[in-house]
Amino acid sequence: MNIDFRQASFLTSVPEVRLAPADEGAEVAFAGRSNAGKSSALNAITGQRALARTSKTPGRTRQINFFGLNDRRLRLVDLPGYGYAKVPQAVKERWQRALAEYLQVRRSLRGLVVLSDVRHPLTDHDRQMLEWCADAGLPAHLLLTKADKLKRGPAANTLLKVRRELSQIHPEASVQLFSALKKTGIDEVRAILVEWMGAETG
Repeated sequence: MNIDFRQASFLTSVPEVRLAPADEGAEVAFAGRSNAGKSSALNAITGQRALARTSKTPGRTRQINFFGLNDRRLRLVDLPGYGYAKVPQAVKERWQRALAEYLQVRRSLRGLVVLSDVRHPLTDHDRQMLEWCADAGLPAHLLLTKADKLKRGPAANTLLKVRRELSQIHPEASVQLFSALKKTGIDEVRAILVEWMGAETG
């Protein structure tokens, strides 16, 4: 299947799942700590500078954002960041409820990309998301972002260590190094997305 990621376009932003686009086709969601570089990764993967809004203030993604690919039956989904944003506790709890509901009810969800800063990989929240995927039988792919912040040796060592840990959390999950700044690992994650969504369009 051929997906032109550069043709991705913003569809809608919703505070709760009941307002989301029709639950049909296939979509892949992106989740991660609020400062893991989620928006930058989405922009790099789609080859667009401002598809997803980036900010110097982590935690700006406060709703579930949907981006359409091809005929809109294929979607990328930007989930609210977790664990960092300086917002009232009630707001955090509302985000978490929306996140949990989305993961539980979306039939079109084909996989989850979890983004984790390579310098501080596998936070408790990351592990929780990956464990949920394992329990639900949902494919997961871990992006170790900001790989440009480490030299090649330490980055490779971190990748090996995380791969070992990941095998205990979600044995079927995959992991890679990624840098939105240096455009490292884009083809690898695109291949994963095509594989996951290809089951829908064949």
